[in-house]
Amino acid sequence: MNQSTQPPSQATGALAGLRVIDLTQMLAGPFCTQILADHGAEVIKVEAMSGDGTRSTGPFRDDDTLRDFGGYFQSVNRNKQSIAVDLKNPQGREIVRRLIDGADIVVENFRAGVMERLGLSYEQLRETNPRLVYGAVRGFGDPRSGASPYADWPAYDVVSQAMGGMMGITGPDRETPTKIGPGVGDTVPALMLCLGILAAVYRARETGEGQFVDVAMTDCVLAMCERIVYQRSYTGVVSAPEGNRHPLLCPFGLFRARDGWVSIACAHDGFWEKLAHAMDRPDLITDPAFATNAARVTNAQRVIDTIEGFTSVRTKEELAQCLGSRVPFGPVYTSAEIFADPHYQVREMLVDVEQPGSSEPVKIAGVPIKLSRTPGAVRHRAPLLGEHTADILLRAGYALDDIQQMRDSGTVRQA
Repeated sequence: MNQSTQPPSQATGALAGLRVIDLTQMLAGPFCTQILADHGAEVIKVEAMSGDGTRSTGPFRDDDTLRDFGGYFQSVNRNKQSIAVDLKNPQGREIVRRLIDGADIVVENFRAGVMERLGLSYEQLRETNPRLVYGAVRGFGDPRSGASPYADWPAYDVVSQAMGGMMGITGPDRETPTKIGPGVGDTVPALMLCLGILAAVYRARETGEGQFVDVAMTDCVLAMCERIVYQRSYTGVVSAPEGNRHPLLCPFGLFRARDGWVSIACAHDGFWEKLAHAMDRPDLITDPAFATNAARVTNAQRVIDTIEGFTSVRTKEELAQCLGSRVPFGPVYTSAEIFADPHYQVREMLVDVEQPGSSEPVKIAGVPIKLSRTPGAVRHRAPLLGEHTADILLRAGYALDDIQQMRDSGTVRQA
């Protein structure tokens, strides 16, 4: 069976046998649970009757007549099953409680207090499922781990990038903080939550006791920007944007090519020597202004001008042939260049999946974590809203008549 069409319930992988109840939406939470699903966990996505808000975000294929979901939702919800439940309905909440009682993990990214108001707090859930690992990702964390003064503030990627310090060291100059392009304020916390959940699952298997796993988006961004902490602590320096340079290493950044930009990183003098030879400038190895990293940092603009004298008259491909195997080097790619590069093909990082309502498959990013014996995979497209409602309820012990009654009353929705 093709990896993009295999049902999620037939998952294999290192996490096969784990059951996850996914109460997340938008990006951070779904990205975390998708990683678990990619590696074999059974992930049941519990959605409101109207669905995750990203279903309507797009982009959509021009010929998509269904428009149940677009690219955003497809890219972070593959390999999952969907059940649509009205959580305002007591019967709907009872369904979710039953599902969680039979699960290893529950993940949510509501504001603090929402699950408590639904009667689904960690403390209530662990009464009937003591092995439960409960993962939560919020902008400023959960009060259980430390009540932030901003605990009630809503947060998205742009907020955590700003307050976690990332924007403060990114930009063309010291006066222009800049947002990082991808949503790393969501995806990095998702990765850290995934790690925390798996650590807690390992512990639960040893002890029989689950625990609460709390991740704050802002905390994770700060941890990723660790340099700003030690620079402030060791030297008193308040870090600021450095443009395409590095404050401690040179050369380490972007350089103009004839048809775009390339990255070159000489983290030690050995790489500088190889770069000097590649440029046919052995004099740069012995020149006191260039010979050591400390000297190059002091004379950074001269170093950059010298390198760009070499790179700016050559194409990215010419520079790749010259530098690619000698020093840390990479062209600045557009998405079109990524699609054309054989690296991403052989690494299975561009995967075709079905797009319901469209006549042609679409590509999404593949699984970056490669395991030799139990590899993860993109087995199935993202689910339609409520696509697996009946099947999930049957496996949870509900009778067909009960399921029909719940459909008729608007408690659940079936695609």
